[in-house]
Amino acid sequence: MAYILSVLRHLSEDDGIATLQAAQPWAQHFIGLGLDSSERGNPPEKFARLYAQARAQGLRLVAHAGEEGPAAYVRDALDLLGAERIDHGVHAADDTALVRRLAAEGIALTVCPLSNVKLCVFPDMAAHNLPALLHAGVRVMVNSDDPAYFGGYVNANYQVLLAAHPELDSGDAYRLLRNSLKASFAPAGQIAAWVGKLDAHWRAQGLDAG
Repeated sequence: MAYILSVLRHLSEDDGIATLQAAQPWAQHFIGLGLDSSERGNPPEKFARLYAQARAQGLRLVAHAGEEGPAAYVRDALDLLGAERIDHGVHAADDTALVRRLAAEGIALTVCPLSNVKLCVFPDMAAHNLPALLHAGVRVMVNSDDPAYFGGYVNANYQVLLAAHPELDSGDAYRLLRNSLKASFAPAGQIAAWVGKLDAHWRAQGLDAG
């Protein structure tokens, strides 16, 4: 198991750099660097030096962007921080050019439906835009955020999302599951094995994989 070291964006970049430095004795346990906490007033460019240092150390890069922040924060996380994967990212849907870019480049969005509703990103689950992003070709996947705060692990997020969106069929469910595997930072061989197991299970159940 490997971990993503997360820094808090409402603190200063120097605090984030100090966190990265403090983690060095346990560097072998960390595979990436992430950026969490409040987006408003804390744009991606605030952490450019931190992300450059993490990249130089060989860490994979992710960042919360486009949850409460605008679509521009998603673009800046990609372009200014070098993020390989975006946490949340649902406001990317406000920029059609950005949606096309995400789809073309295979940038994954780790979408957390229950969290998004609890934090009033969407008024209710039926208003969630995950189906639209998925059908636009974006590599979205279902995640749990913090289950203790937001009321459910990954399975609960799937259940509530699918119940609220009957337009999502078994092929869509397959794509969501496959996206989560393909977006992993696990070794390529491990990812291929996971995808193979998913495909075999889907076929055995006689389900449509789209």
